[in-house]
Amino acid sequence: MYDWLIVGAGFAGSVLAERLATERGEKVLIIDRRPHIGGNAYDRFDEAGLLIHQYGPHIFHTNSDQIFDYLSRFTQWRPYEHRVLAEVDGKQLPIPINLDTINGLYGLDLTSEQLTDWFAARAETVEEIKTSEDVVVSQVGRELYEKFFRGYTLKQWGVDPSQLDKSVTSRVPTRTNRDDRYFTDQHQAMPLNGYTKMFEQMLAHPNIHIMLQTDYADVVDEVQFKRLIFTGPIDEFFEYRFGRLPYRSLSFEHVTLEKEWHQPVAVVNCPMQHDYTRVTEYKYLTGQQHSKTSLTYEYPAADGDPYYPIPRPENAERFRKYDELARQTPDVWFVGRLATYRYYNMDQVVGQALATFKRIQAEVPADHSLGDERLGKANGHAADFVTPAGLPL
Repeated sequence: MYDWLIVGAGFAGSVLAERLATERGEKVLIIDRRPHIGGNAYDRFDEAGLLIHQYGPHIFHTNSDQIFDYLSRFTQWRPYEHRVLAEVDGKQLPIPINLDTINGLYGLDLTSEQLTDWFAARAETVEEIKTSEDVVVSQVGRELYEKFFRGYTLKQWGVDPSQLDKSVTSRVPTRTNRDDRYFTDQHQAMPLNGYTKMFEQMLAHPNIHIMLQTDYADVVDEVQFKRLIFTGPIDEFFEYRFGRLPYRSLSFEHVTLEKEWHQPVAVVNCPMQHDYTRVTEYKYLTGQQHSKTSLTYEYPAADGDPYYPIPRPENAERFRKYDELARQTPDVWFVGRLATYRYYNMDQVVGQALATFKRIQAEVPADHSLGDERLGKANGHAADFVTPAGLPL
């Protein structure tokens, strides 16, 4: 008999497993259909001995002291400020767009004050900002939109930016100074020994039992538990009653090169050329010293594991139907990017999980005498959480 069955061993499921086991002394079974813990943040050593991220680069950043302090219980940190270049017109230029981007692209020598006027002269008037295209052209004009944003967004999402919610490109700022950091959060760091080691520490509690390569449908009728936390796709949980919620997927090509370095920064974006969207060189993230270097080429796809909810009005409406169904389902808590159909950063998922635990503390009595009845005060629902400001991973 388990007090909780948690489906998914990524950030949402692992944080809640740790909190329930540590703070409430309850027994938790956490399952994942993959052969490892850590979800999409899973990292591993490749054949060359280089630490790589199996599912593309995961850069930790947050403005929340609470979230950073919580994760610091399970890892030491390596300070790291992320920088990205974009290949445009045969040049590699800083992204987000800043003063050096414009001067480098056009051979200018503008000051920050002059760049403000330069942007204003090219910005298009948009009466109401609704789409991702609206966001960019209203700030910097159509030429920069075409060079830096339209092709990348079209590849990433499979939808023209004019058909995507404004939230996608709103996550990437435009700067008039020379700050070339991708993020400006107060806390920017990487787990010193990698994400997988951090998850291992988080789940190293005698009340937590882990089952990998295990699907929820295969065990739900075999395992005795009182309550359920579900971090997978919410439409899958309800057997696609209202149709499938669309997601974008990714595929990854991992390569090792017989040289020490390949590119000048950790990530190079490819807005126009190539089928892949970006190339990641992991030694910048990890600080590893090695005579070889390992890279990942990232290819967006329509099919495969779900990664990114597609932010369009019709998808939001379909999710609302599932959300309402979730609220009517007793003793099931829906948490995480897939279960709440939101494009969260890692710190936001951690924050959502911590907020969910706080609500569990208030609503669910820590009573170990409930037998095998699945009792609980709260009905199931997609976790409510006001997210801190963030940028795409």
